[in-house]
Amino acid sequence: MSICSTERWLKVTPKKPRIDEIKDLLNRYSYEYYTLDKPSVSDAVYDSLMDELKKIESDHPELITIDSPTQRVGNKLLDGFQKVEHARRMVSLSDVFDKSEVEAWIERTDKLIPGQRHEFFTDIKMDGLACALIYVDGVLSQAVTRGDSFVGEDVTNNVRTIKNVPLRLREAAGFENFLHGRTEIRGEIVMLKRDFEELNKRQKSLGLPTFANPRNLAAGTIRQLDPALVAARPLHFRGYDVIRDDSSEVPTNSFAYEALTALGISRNQQASVFDNLSDVMKFVNEWSDKRHDLPFNTDGLVIKINDREIYDNLGMVGKNPRGAVAYKYAAEEATTIVRDIVISIGRTGAATPVAVFDPVVVAGTTVQHASLHNADEIERLDIRRGDTVVIFKAGDIIPQVESVLKELRPADSEPIDYEAELKRQYPELEFVRPEGEAVYRVKGSSGPLILKRALAHFASKGALDIDTLGEKNVEVLIDNGLVGDLADIFTLTKDDLLKLDRFADISAQKLISAIADKKSPELERFLYGLGIRHIGAQTAIDLTNHFESMENLAKATIDDLRQVDGVGEIVAESVVAWFADEDNVKLLNKFTELGVIPQFNKKSGGLGGKSFVVTGTLKSMGRDAAADKIRNLGGVFQTAVSKDTTYLVAGGKVGASKLKKAEQYGTKIIDEEELLQIIKE
Repeated sequence: MSICSTERWLKVTPKKPRIDEIKDLLNRYSYEYYTLDKPSVSDAVYDSLMDELKKIESDHPELITIDSPTQRVGNKLLDGFQKVEHARRMVSLSDVFDKSEVEAWIERTDKLIPGQRHEFFTDIKMDGLACALIYVDGVLSQAVTRGDSFVGEDVTNNVRTIKNVPLRLREAAGFENFLHGRTEIRGEIVMLKRDFEELNKRQKSLGLPTFANPRNLAAGTIRQLDPALVAARPLHFRGYDVIRDDSSEVPTNSFAYEALTALGISRNQQASVFDNLSDVMKFVNEWSDKRHDLPFNTDGLVIKINDREIYDNLGMVGKNPRGAVAYKYAAEEATTIVRDIVISIGRTGAATPVAVFDPVVVAGTTVQHASLHNADEIERLDIRRGDTVVIFKAGDIIPQVESVLKELRPADSEPIDYEAELKRQYPELEFVRPEGEAVYRVKGSSGPLILKRALAHFASKGALDIDTLGEKNVEVLIDNGLVGDLADIFTLTKDDLLKLDRFADISAQKLISAIADKKSPELERFLYGLGIRHIGAQTAIDLTNHFESMENLAKATIDDLRQVDGVGEIVAESVVAWFADEDNVKLLNKFTELGVIPQFNKKSGGLGGKSFVVTGTLKSMGRDAAADKIRNLGGVFQTAVSKDTTYLVAGGKVGASKLKKAEQYGTKIIDEEELLQIIKE
């Protein structure tokens, strides 16, 4: 189905109703998360929807209302705990996601504090429950949750059960003043990953429900009304700030960390100070991979101006301090809208449905489609065109649809009738679903038969042009189990072939050499040889000239593809569906692993912008050879006369219909001699 024709299926909900739906959903998620401690979606899903809401409000500021989640300062507090007002607000930080956003933050601070060179303090951002420990004359007096940032909850009795929270601060030389008056230690209550795993094992052995994740368990535990239950669960406190009434006692954020250690408070050992952006980003990149080895969960880093006086003077913007940002690593989940569901036919004849959706960044890369596997998966998800879906990456590689946010479903959406879709998208084919299988397949075509056709095409003159790999040799290789996909021909050895009756020493060596010669094929020939539906030789050239690599083509959106001359919606959707098929992705990776690297060679010559159609027979060369010469000189070889055809080459036994069309469109008609003259020029 084309994107345009999809409009009759998908009437996109106007912005006003969708903005209301998103706000209602975010408010519900916020209540579940902060008040009930029973979130129904991940933080990434919440953040993704919040980003969409911010974009809508940015584009349509007239739709912003006072009750929008973007305008919210905090959330309601749980009943059952005494409310405590923070002496200094427990702020949240603005998020940044890449180097350019960090640079923009630094530029903004430099404008506010011109001429001042400053250091950057960086640390791992812990995924726990923010809490403030208040010590009076060195003794733990009160523990207060962040709450709505102004007012928190008194959870002192529960925090006292956490074994690494000192009930009295340590005495340490140089830090004696912290044992007098009021000292506030801010940090996160976390459950370490190993403790979480052990706790879940114990729950499972007792036949009890397991817990979803460490962060939610830590938050839920600290709000239990029974301190004995809290004491039974292995919580940890890790500090990240020290606050004194006299702010000059804590001159820098790095000094605050020194004080934490001296006073007996656990804190992260990874914290570092840098004096330039380059080193900050090295730290960011280093922990992008190493963060998974940390004992606690994290989704990013904190970057602060180290000097506390400068930090304070920068002030606040809204509810965020100007002197710090939270660098967030790429979310592993995100939301997007399904625009279409197309079906891809694989090399075994299997029909695989593919969801095509608005491009979205997941785990650091932009994705625009995901396999839906089979009709049963579509039914299980109840996924429809127009649905808002949660996308994640399986193994951080392959995008998958996790769930559908049915609350945001358009009122006029219709369920997917898979068999009807097969008939509509492939009217020329018949499909059957073998008993006991979940996949529909092309009727009357076995996997080996389809592979034989595919390999014969891959090796044909118009594609890789592999000498001696004709239909009979293709059949022998596949029938004897030596080739299971197109890439397997590059694994063949001479000894493999000599075991077959059809090959002797010379013929075996000839085929092995012919295959080896094609390890660096022209990109357009390789693309054409893959047999992507609707991609003929000329379309492969057009796509190659536009995208210049398989990597760029694989990332192209439907809109990107439609920018290529001669590529319409049907062709674009076919390309997108092919690259969404997991088997095809694995095949391309296999080619790369075997050293098969397609080469892009930009065609240069005097035929740029000129197109040719050949009718009848040529004496000096075959039609394929003529096409190759024209294309190598930058021209376009067409199979039918159209408005943009420059020349119709009339050979022997000319077809009258093409001559008539050429006259109708004003196309210049030339003979073979004139063609040869043009090619020589």
